[in-house]
Amino acid sequence: MVLEDSEYDSVFEAEVTEDNVETPFGTVHCSMTGIPKENRPVILTFHDIGLNYKTCFDGFFSHEDMQEITRHFAVCHVNAPGQQECASTLPTGYIFFFKKIYFLSASIKSVIGLAIGAGAYILARFALNHPDLVEGLVLINVNAQAEGWMDWATHKFSGLTHAVPDMVISHLFGKEEIHNNHDLIATFRHHITTRINQTNLQHFVKSYNSRRHLDIERPSAGGTVNVKTLKCPALLVVGDSSPAVDAVVDCNSKMNPTKTTFLKMADCGGLPQVDQPAKLAEAFKYFIQGLGYSNITSSCLSAFLFVSVSSAGMTRLSRSRTASGNSVSSLDASRLRTRNRTHTGEGQRGRSHTDVSMESASNSSVEPVLPATIHSTEVSC
Repeated sequence: MVLEDSEYDSVFEAEVTEDNVETPFGTVHCSMTGIPKENRPVILTFHDIGLNYKTCFDGFFSHEDMQEITRHFAVCHVNAPGQQECASTLPTGYIFFFKKIYFLSASIKSVIGLAIGAGAYILARFALNHPDLVEGLVLINVNAQAEGWMDWATHKFSGLTHAVPDMVISHLFGKEEIHNNHDLIATFRHHITTRINQTNLQHFVKSYNSRRHLDIERPSAGGTVNVKTLKCPALLVVGDSSPAVDAVVDCNSKMNPTKTTFLKMADCGGLPQVDQPAKLAEAFKYFIQGLGYSNITSSCLSAFLFVSVSSAGMTRLSRSRTASGNSVSSLDASRLRTRNRTHTGEGQRGRSHTDVSMESASNSSVEPVLPATIHSTEVSC
């Protein structure tokens, strides 16, 4: 793929269009940044409960490390019905149909999905139903399981004693964040209570809590190839203090190990795109490169080096970077976090197993090698 010189201009402002798409299940508000290109997929995002595309992804896509991607790919943000600001109240008994996604334009031929929580579940189900339309998925805090009866009872009881915003906060953030980062929690609570229609939010929460199993199955070596699984490469992401850690680990155990990478981000809470945007942008760039769009490179991306280690028969992932990504422009959350994080990690990358953890390595003789495919591994960073 050859990129035009104009795409590297230092001043870049993509065209943004907003539209309301009428579907059999109601109006879906979408935002398209950039113009879809014939030879590239569109990045399709979907947010979690309690959020919309602006509060979930605006800060992340405005981050300087994401500009290299948005120069080359159009981005379509989808709001779940009724979750955008100033939305009309949905009808009584409204049900979200998680199997259906309607594209903003017929010009979208294929997508790379980026979604979190409920949105990750929705895009995963969409990819299962329409594998020809999805080139890759980055799923944050994905939960492939239906809500168990214990969870149902807990939410039922909580619904009688706690307001919906409290339930959403406990879904989005871990206990450590809730107890220690009062400013961030207050900012998101303010958004949830004042900028989202509360009736519509209740519909979204109720529908997500009534979801079904994804029913995906991990293919076994030498076993049947007809099991139900995602056909596209996938990157599963979760923060180490996220309330979704167990769910993502469980989902990872059901994924195709030859096409899945599990990224557990250190010093990170429930919203990696808020807490560690630079690290997530770096991983996203690497993921896109693994899909074959290798011209999307940068000095930051070049920190990811696949190297041969003959004695172990493994590969080492070496990278050293300084991350100070603690901003969400739409929420002014940048003023809420003031400390910069510096993190250096080296480790091993498994070629065929999902549960290979990275181990520290030092003084290694390395030679960069770009892999042809994405291998399954667990990477802590």
